[in-house]
This record gives sequence, C-alpha cells and structure tokens, in this order.
Amino acid sequence: MRHIQHWQTALAQHWGITAELSPLDGEYDLNFLAKADDDSGYILKVMRTGCEAWLVDMQVSAFEHITAKRPDLPCPVVVRAAGGASVVTLKDETGAERLAWVLRQLPGRCYAHVAPKSRALIHQIGQVLGGTALALADFEHAGLVRDFKWDLMRAGWIADQTGCIPDPARRRIVEGIHARFAALKPALDALPHQAIHNDANDYNILVEGTWNDARRVSGLIDLGDMCAAPRVCDLAIAAAYIVLDHPKPEAALAALVAGYHEANPLAAQEVDLIWPLMRMRLAVSVVNSTLMAAENPDDPYVTISQAPAWRFLEGCALHGGLLSARLRAACGLPVVEGADRVATWLDRERGHFAPLMGCDLSQAPLGSLSVEESAWPQNPFHMPLEEAARVGEEFEDHGRMWLGYYHEPRLIYAEPAFRKGPWKASDRRTVHLAVDVFAPAGTPMFAPLRGEVFIAEYRAGHLDYGGVIILRHETPEGDPFFTLYGHLDPEFLDRLRVGQVIEKGEEFCRLGDPSMNGGWAPHVHFQLALTTEGIEADWPGVGDPDEMYLWRAVCPNPAALLNLPDDKLCYVPTDKAGIRQGREAHFGGNLSLTYDDPVMLVRGWRHHLFDEWGRPYLDAYNNVPHVGHAHPRIQAVAADQLRRINSNTRYLHPAQTAFADKILSKMPGHLQVCYFVNSGSEANELALRLARAHTGAKGMVTPDHGYHGNTTGAVDISAYKFNKPGGVGQADWVELVEIADDYRGSFRRNDPERAQKFADLVDPAIASLRQKGQGVAGFIAETFPSVGGQIIPPKGYLSAVYAKVRAAGGICIADEVQTGLGRLGEYYFGFEHQEVLPDVVVLGKPIGNGHPMGVVVTTKAIAESFDNGIEFFSTFGGSTLSCRIGREVLQIVDDEGLQENARVIGGQLMAGLKALEAKHDCVGDVRGMGLFLGVELIRTDGSEATEICAYVKNRMRDHRILIGSEGPRDNILKFRPPLTIEAEDAGMIIAVLDQVLGECA
Repeated sequence: MRHIQHWQTALAQHWGITAELSPLDGEYDLNFLAKADDDSGYILKVMRTGCEAWLVDMQVSAFEHITAKRPDLPCPVVVRAAGGASVVTLKDETGAERLAWVLRQLPGRCYAHVAPKSRALIHQIGQVLGGTALALADFEHAGLVRDFKWDLMRAGWIADQTGCIPDPARRRIVEGIHARFAALKPALDALPHQAIHNDANDYNILVEGTWNDARRVSGLIDLGDMCAAPRVCDLAIAAAYIVLDHPKPEAALAALVAGYHEANPLAAQEVDLIWPLMRMRLAVSVVNSTLMAAENPDDPYVTISQAPAWRFLEGCALHGGLLSARLRAACGLPVVEGADRVATWLDRERGHFAPLMGCDLSQAPLGSLSVEESAWPQNPFHMPLEEAARVGEEFEDHGRMWLGYYHEPRLIYAEPAFRKGPWKASDRRTVHLAVDVFAPAGTPMFAPLRGEVFIAEYRAGHLDYGGVIILRHETPEGDPFFTLYGHLDPEFLDRLRVGQVIEKGEEFCRLGDPSMNGGWAPHVHFQLALTTEGIEADWPGVGDPDEMYLWRAVCPNPAALLNLPDDKLCYVPTDKAGIRQGREAHFGGNLSLTYDDPVMLVRGWRHHLFDEWGRPYLDAYNNVPHVGHAHPRIQAVAADQLRRINSNTRYLHPAQTAFADKILSKMPGHLQVCYFVNSGSEANELALRLARAHTGAKGMVTPDHGYHGNTTGAVDISAYKFNKPGGVGQADWVELVEIADDYRGSFRRNDPERAQKFADLVDPAIASLRQKGQGVAGFIAETFPSVGGQIIPPKGYLSAVYAKVRAAGGICIADEVQTGLGRLGEYYFGFEHQEVLPDVVVLGKPIGNGHPMGVVVTTKAIAESFDNGIEFFSTFGGSTLSCRIGREVLQIVDDEGLQENARVIGGQLMAGLKALEAKHDCVGDVRGMGLFLGVELIRTDGSEATEICAYVKNRMRDHRILIGSEGPRDNILKFRPPLTIEAEDAGMIIAVLDQVLGECA
C-alpha cells in the first residue's frame, strides 16, 4: 500500500493528477492505472532502474509523432508534466532513480480476451496497423537501429539455437522455416526500412465494445520493441498472432492484409513475404521460449505460452503459394506475376481461338443449374448416380449443345467432399468455376490454342471428373496459364503423354458417357487457371461463395477461350440488397425480418435451408415444415391432386373423409367432428364462435402473453399482440391469467402446490367476467405456451383449470398449433401430458407442412350447437388438395417414426442444453419436451437478458443455425426444428451454442 501511495503522490506532484492507482501487468517496468475523480483515466509508467533514457524518449517521441500526423488513429496521448517535460526522473522508496511518464488511458480490453475475432474486426486491425506504419514512415530516432532478438531482420540468430528443441520433428519444422527465411533475406534487405511498431501482438491491441455492440479497435499500444525494418515485417508479426487458434486462419490473414493494404498499399512482392516472415516470427518465439524454459524450468507459463504457436506450425496445412495468391487477391493485386497480362491477352484474342466443340457456340442456349432456378438435386446432401446422369435433361433439345454458367452457385455438389467442416450446415463449396458444354457422349473437342499436356489421367471417384486433361499454355510474352477439360472419355490415355504438344484446332479428346465421366450427364467442365501454385493437378472445380474473391482471380471466366463475351456466361445471383429494398418499398413496415443481417432462402430439404449462394443453414426454428422441407411425398401428392381437381367442401370427395378419419384416429374418442379451414388464425376464430354458440356467453379466459393468430377475434385473445405498444388493448370480454411459468412466475418449482395455485388464478378472472355480464364462454390456451417462453406448465395445472371453467359453464379449448402431431416425443398432443380432455382442439401450420391449413376438432354436442342454420364455409379450407396434403403429413409422421425421433433427438438436445446450463452463468433455465425446447438467458442479477438473447440468436445464424427467441422480455431461445432433425444436427447445435455462450461471459 505504501508503495502505491508513493507513486500516487508523485503523480499528483509532477502531473497534477489526483487519482487512485491500481497496478497493471509489466514484464520489467511498473505500470499503474490511475483513475481520477472525474472518471478520466491515465497510465503511469515507471521504468525499471537502469532503463536507458533513449528507449523512453523513442517511445514518447513516436507516440507524439503519430498523434500529430494522424490524430484519427487510436494512439495513446502523452501527458506532459507540470513543467512541460514528457519524461520525469523520480526516486523510488529505496532512493533509486527511475524514469516515469504518463499516457491517457484508452478504452477497451486486449484483443486476446475478445471473442469472436471476426473478419471485420481483424480487417480494422489491419487498417490501424497500416495507418500507423504510414504515420511512422518519416519518423527518425537513433534508437531505431539496435541489435535485439525481436528484430525480425536479425532473426537468423535462431539458426545456432535450434538444438534446444528436443523433438526432432519440431526441430525440422523450425530449421525449414529458417532456411526459407535465409533464402528470402536478400529480397527483404532490399526493401525500404522505416520505423515500425514491431510487436502488434494480441495484448498490444485494444478493442472496445461489448459482445452485443459493434466492436472497434480502440488502441495500438506499447512501442517498447520499435525498430527500423521493412514495413511488411510489422504486418507479418501482427499476422503471426492473428492466426493462432483462429478457426479460419487463411480468412483471418486475408482480412488483416486487406485492411492494411487499404490504409497503406502494399506491393505484390511484399505480400509474397508475409507468409514466410509470419512463420519466422513464430519460429523465433518458440526457440526463445524453449531457451527461457531451460533457464527457468519451474515457470510453467514459458512452455504454456508457446503451445498455440506449435499448434499452428504443426497443424496448419496452408500452402504458401496459394496463400500468397489469396492475399494478393484480397488486395486486388494479380494473383501471380503475369496474371494481369494473361487476362489482357485473352481478351485481345477473343474471337480468334479455335472452336472447342468444332462449332460456333454463340447460339447455344444456356441452362441454369443454380440454387434459385433448379431443383437439382432432390437431396442437396446426396446425388445418386442415376440422378447425376440426368442432370439438366430439361435443357436437352434433340441432342443440341447447351451451356452451363460460370460463377453459378449449385447444389449438385452434394457429397461430403464438398463440405469444409464436420456438419451438413458447415461451409460448403458451391460456386462453379468453369463453363459447362453439354453435348452427346462421344462429341469431339479441339484445342482452342496451342498447349502442352500438363496432366492426362483418369479419376474414377464417385462424381469425379472421369477422364481429365490439363493443358499448359503461354502467351507470346511467355506468361503461363492453364486449361482443364473434365468428364472425358479416357480413350486419350493411349495417345497423350505429359509434355506432348497439342496444336491449335487439333482434336485431342471426346466427351465421355456416365459410365466413364464420373457418372454425370455428358458434358465438358472447361476451366481456366492463371496459376497452379498450391492446386497443382487437383483443381477445385467449385469454390466457397465466401472465397470467391480468391477463386474468381485464380480461375477467371474462360468465356474468351470460347470466343464468347464474359457476361453471356457469367451467372449473377439475385441481389439480396435489391430484394430487401423492394420489400421495404412494397410491404408494410410491420412485416418484420429476422436477424440483423437477414437471410434470403431459396431452397429447403428436410431440416436444412439454402440461401442464394447455396450456403446451408440448419433449421432449428421452423415448426411449420413438420415432416421436413420439400418432402418428396408431399410434392408427389400435391402434384398428383393438382393434375386432377382442387375443389372445396361443397362437393363430395373421398379425400375429405379420409383426412378426417386420420385426424380423429389420433384424438380422444369424445372428439368426433372436424372443421377444415386455411390457417391457425381462422381455426381459433372458429373455436371462439363454437364456444359462444354452445354456451351463449361471450367472455374468454386466457393466459397472459398468449398468441392465437392475427384475425380480429384471435388478436383479441392474444395478449402477445394486443398488449404491445400500439396494440388494440384488452377487450372487456377477455380476462388474462398469469402464465403457469414455474421458473419466473409467482409460484416456483420448489412449491409442490404450484399447479393448483396457478390454476386458482382463474377464479377471479371468471368472477370478473360474470360481474361485467359477459359470462364464461370458455378458456383457451396454447397447451404449452410458446411465445410466452416455451413454458411447460406443472402437471395438474390444466386439469384444475378445466374443472373451474366447466363449473362456470364454459368449454375448454386446446391450441395445439405449436405442440401437436408428435413434436413432444412422449406425447402426440400437449393435452395428453396434462391428462385432460379438451372440448375443442385447434391445429394449424404444421399439419400442412407449409401448405396453408387449419383444423378444428370438437364434440358432436358443440357442433350441433353451432349448426344454427347459418352455413359455415371456408373457401379453401378442406379443399381436395389440402385434405390430401394434411393426411399425407400425418401418415409420414407415422411411417417415418418422427414422433419417436422427436423423443430421442429431443432427449439428446435436452441433455446437451442442461450441460450448458451448468457451464454458463447466463443460462438461467432449460425446459421443454421432445423438439419443443427453450433456454432462458439471464444477467448476473437473474433478470431477463434480452440483449444476450439477441446476440446469441444472431451469432447462431452466423454459424448457420436458425433459432428463434420468445418470452415477454424476448430472452428465451426457442428450438422447434422440423421433426426430421438428426443426432449430428443436435451435436452441432450444442457445440455452436456452447461457443457462442462463451463469448457472452
């Protein structure tokens, strides 16, 4: 305490700052955070005894230089002492002299402790680093030229120290990195030198903004390792820390370098040095920490700190040449030397190449296999050979050729080899990097220009190329490029050899049939590449849509070689931003969009959805496609019935009674009459009419925050709607009762009488309706309240409520739109869990699997009361099409065991979510049944964490998982996937949610 008071007094005496000091970390020096009464912050830096004055002067001068040159950069500001000095000599308690100086505190925390480390944030780090280097370009100081181990230009010192690494494999890695560095050193020496930060590690970069706000770089601190070196060394050092333990290191590197280049443009040769220099920095780090560990064997931190570097050096499979191409592309530079000249030459020669297929292709039609415009394949996760052999058959016209687009996102690349992660919803390669020419098998092909055989082989894998040829070409200036021809008849293997010259216009191969071309409909995959560095003979024929900045540069549109304009063959997906603008122009503002960055979804299959680029999303939210998106049986039934007739219930049709029979087979015996309508809203509106017709009363009791639809009557009984700002307010014939939430409600789970106590809240509601003269027509509730927060009422609640309502003369309506048809696993309907027999059951959205349908099921007595001579008719309710679809949905649930699947996978999800509840403080409660699950998120004080919920929902979407949120404070994550969800998908949900919740700590 006396130690801190000493420096506190010195701060007040010399800088006039009265503040409380708290110590900060420092390897050699004393660092204190000073918080003044006005909440302004300062950093007091007291240097170690014997610290050279030039080292402090260099840092102070550099900070002041940056501030003067670029006041927009997040640079610490030096606070001068009362006499105007930037550095003051003070004595410590022992009388020893120390240099001291003060900086204004910058907001934020170390990048090392920030999650997620997004590409946008990394790009901003690059911008700040580039801007700082630009500001320091003309800074001079004698101390910049010094000999110390962290100067990357002097990193060759490790060559004599690699013997300290005991593991031979690790030693070879470091020696290989050094050998590459030594070879590049002359080129590095030739670059201009300037002042650089030299230690932009993850503890010297500050970031502000909480996990729920947009983060930004708020500081680049600690100039203690400054030196003079080429600016690319600074970027490489920062890159070395950015990649460590990043799930996508190549993407992180590209974001960093692009940001730097945007602020401080790089030359191509500098970009090519980043990868070897970055690895050299890591090699210096592990050699240094190994030497330190030998000197300090009892310090575990020394070896722990090198673990991330070894994980990267040993586990990273990035190819240096391809990575350089990636970084060049991210900067808008030619991906390889001469690439820009090749592109110019190809464009100039367009129209003069020999016809690939021996004929003019300018009149050949184009056919789209895109995600938006094509239904190939039926299952986007598996394409059987018999389907692949028929791809595009709708475009065939008596054997005529037709063309497939370049840059087209497709789902035909369905197999696991095209995934980039363990899950079906992982990143996936979908975008076609070639042009297809579909023609009959055996069609000959001719070389567009002179080339040398680079590869000629047969690839027999499922949906691979079959026969494939790669030719190497050169422009007249000597710049190389390559063309690939896939799906060929392998007969060329007897004729072609590597190095053999193929002359322009020479026939050199033929299209194969499905038995020899990988299984595809006959066509050639014609691809251009400006470099084979890192891809050699194994070219990706399709790319990740998020990496097209790279693949469009490496494998540009080959249209010129076909003597066609680029725009004719380049596919342009629908612009999401344009669609959003059109929506805003033509739809009401209260038609909401989910997510901060909405998704545009154009295909679905089972429990996955696909956007316009073919990115897959795991649908853990949409309960409407009950048996899965695009179910083949639903498609078949709908198409079959539409070929026949689609009539209404004024005419007899066996589909209507068949549907009714199937529904009633799932209901308790007292429910015998069905009404078919075309929405859950209309169904609930009808339920109200039934209640009033049977009882002669009007009043309804319903739980708070319920939702029953968007028609006038349904809104009147939906507090979720009428109580919102701008809502119509509560009608005098509606009484609300507290939702039976035993986590946050008036009665909790430790109360064994909570079910009865919640039910007793109905008594004053009934009394109020009677007092107002409305009477009691009935009680309506979502059996398990969904928008109220995925609530599972305590057992016995509904049976007690039903008894009270019936005693008052009312009927009991179970809204099973969310919970019915097997979703709960153990129960086909929610009312079965509550051991009650409703008078009316309402079914909605899921029974049509996306087709607009609703059903009301009731007793004969209630139906007779409603039959008062006024016809009931719903124009589309009970149409022949709807009845066939509805019956098929129920039959699929049975045939495919989807209720049991809901029980098993729901149990797996529940177990995983419970484990997360024990692990993460922000998880207050996990509840649900089957595939109807909720996770309540809370703050540290136990209150509803609406902001955390919004963050988690958006971050899950970033990871390609769609979930919802509910509850009065919108703090409850909602999981209601289609019943087809599988164990792998449950594993993905838990793994990703664990990661995202960890970001909220």
